[in-house]
Amino acid sequence: MSTRRDIILTTIARDDLCLETLEVRGRDGKDFHSLGVANIRVALENAYEAGRASARPTKAVCPVCNRAIEITPVARTN
Repeated sequence: MSTRRDIILTTIARDDLCLETLEVRGRDGKDFHSLGVANIRVALENAYEAGRASARPTKAVCPVCNRAIEITPVARTN
């Protein structure tokens, strides 16, 4: 059974790195790939954003008014 994390990683690998699968297939020709820096950067950015989007809100105390606050991640805009 695939977890949400597995689905996200597989999607990034397929869409950004042009990899058929993340499964080890036991053959160098299928398990090692030459990838461009631009593709790797996009994949890392997408993985970072997926992590940000899945982050739980952080509870803190406002240093100015001393009230309890909740900080939630905001989707990145381009």
